[in-house]
Amino acid sequence: MENLDLQRLPKHIAIIMDGNGRWAEEQGQDRLYGHYHGVISVRKVVEAATEIGIQYLTLYAFSTENWDRPQAEVLGLMSLFVDTISKEVPDLHQNNIRLHFIGNLDLLPDEARQALASATHTTAQNTGLQLVIALSYSSRWEIIQAAKSLGAQVKQGTLDPAQIDETHFVQALSTKDFPDPELMIRTSGEHRISNFLLFQLAYAELYFTETRWPAFGKEAFIAAILDYQSRERRFGKTSAQINLNT
Repeated sequence: MENLDLQRLPKHIAIIMDGNGRWAEEQGQDRLYGHYHGVISVRKVVEAATEIGIQYLTLYAFSTENWDRPQAEVLGLMSLFVDTISKEVPDLHQNNIRLHFIGNLDLLPDEARQALASATHTTAQNTGLQLVIALSYSSRWEIIQAAKSLGAQVKQGTLDPAQIDETHFVQALSTKDFPDPELMIRTSGEHRISNFLLFQLAYAELYFTETRWPAFGKEAFIAAILDYQSRERRFGKTSAQINLNT
């Protein structure tokens, strides 16, 4: 913590929480055991993000591809989501954390959608950490939805296709209310972004760690931020230009 430069924190951090199932299997347990312990890691990371002043934190909790997993695991995950949200919302609300959910939420069971709606309503006025949960999420799905939205506006005559630019497209995304992530963390040794925030991660720093998500805690989170702070973010410019501006 003492090595962090609090003036150079990433405003928005996105995390692919990978490795729950593999961690559980390494412990000789079933995969759901790993997901339950993954919730503990979420709590630790959210606490750390709040403590140091991160403004936005997006967690990839469940992809549209995850619906193809064994039914028992999917049903267990849905039950875990509902149970976790019900238990965690009072503490999140007390700590001024606001919850947002992005993804194709229509695919979720009724009980899960009701829990998300309740959590969103309860925390809607909070001004601290903005905690975004990507649930039943696919970036390709999101981009297609954005294209459909812009196409509908063109068809209605409210948008000139020649005027469509990056700003218009960003406003059609489910993340339109959040800045792009500056740091993306993926646990468990995989080196890909797996259909996660493909448009938004264009200039993010990518950090990969071998640590399984259930073993990822506050120290590992701080280590990722320290690695981010050791990098030079040029956005296409030269080092000389960056140094001149600073």
